[in-house]
Amino acid sequence: MDGMRDVSARVRALGRQADGLDDHWTVDFARQGETVVQTLRAKHPRAHEVSPVRITLTGSGPLAPELAEAVRRSLGFGLPEEVVLPREAVESLTVSGPEWLSGVHRDVEVRWQPAGAGALVETAVEVVFLDGEHVTARYPGTLSHVGRGSAGRSVTVGLAGGSMELMIPAACGTQATLRFTFSLEKLEPPAALRLLRIYQRIAAGGAFEVRANAGTIGGGELPSRPEAARQEADQLAGYLEDLEAVQRHCEQYFPVPAELTPTDRISLRMARLLIQGHCVISPFLPRARFTLTGQDSPALRALLSGEPHAIQSGTPTRAITVAGRTLDLGPVRSYHPHITVDEEDGRRALAALDTGRGDGCEVTVRPVDGECFRLLLQNTAPRNGWTPVSLELPGFPEPR
Repeated sequence: MDGMRDVSARVRALGRQADGLDDHWTVDFARQGETVVQTLRAKHPRAHEVSPVRITLTGSGPLAPELAEAVRRSLGFGLPEEVVLPREAVESLTVSGPEWLSGVHRDVEVRWQPAGAGALVETAVEVVFLDGEHVTARYPGTLSHVGRGSAGRSVTVGLAGGSMELMIPAACGTQATLRFTFSLEKLEPPAALRLLRIYQRIAAGGAFEVRANAGTIGGGELPSRPEAARQEADQLAGYLEDLEAVQRHCEQYFPVPAELTPTDRISLRMARLLIQGHCVISPFLPRARFTLTGQDSPALRALLSGEPHAIQSGTPTRAITVAGRTLDLGPVRSYHPHITVDEEDGRRALAALDTGRGDGCEVTVRPVDGECFRLLLQNTAPRNGWTPVSLELPGFPEPR
């Protein structure tokens, strides 16, 4: 009769009646549309000891593998994740405790969520990989969760862009389980490469530990992953190393592209090798086009007549494109020890020279035997002169 004040008064009165149900427990409640939500709340810190409440779940058949694994992680090891059991997986839910609360419930969906955890005393940790007692690698992380369940305990370590979950069984002699998840999205190459290095260590197998200043929190012995998984990680690491080197050289920094064309991938490996002072064969340069100045010479006429010659030229800048971005490598020289002029161009150029009109005449030259031109970055010290190195890109044929 008194509007919202009356509603509040009635709710408080009903709450006082609910508080009188039990000396140790009460029920908070809320209405959401046609649904009434009831929340069991302890009246004092020892309610669960002097008046325990037990919940028993009876399943209606084997759980799906993914759901069974989620139950094992949550209840078995105390990992902080929500688990939902659908109605078809639950035969009954039995509550045992005070008489007013006890009962058997059917046709229910059951979900549980992690309780709010207290602040951890120490959060800075290191993930350490070992070969015997020798430390082969260590990575900093943050201890985000420590839990315990019926089968053992769990440790969760946060990493930039990833997370590591360790499940340690209580039974002696049982192997620990490690789950490492990560995403390279929005990460620049150095950060992405660090995550991938951790994955490569895990894939290789061996001993590892999670250490804090107070001592070792957990660890175990990891089995090695299949060879195909390790090769895939190695190829991705090579891509990130190439991208990091080229970004540093060009002083252009951006996150790792989600997609890369085959052409971009080859260009990126060539660019990294050029930056390191190597000579590379460019599959994108099977020919070149030159403009004559009109100056005549026996060597030029021999070349135009079809005789193979060595040729070297330079460009003031060479750029590659990666994920739509143009990266300028700087001046580049091209070379091949045996090139020939296209026959028709050679005849036309010789005729132009004979009439004194060779200036501006264009000719196309090609390396012999279908080969391509070699490149060197002009502002780096060449390691092996014009001797090319292999690109070593799995799935791509080596240019020649």
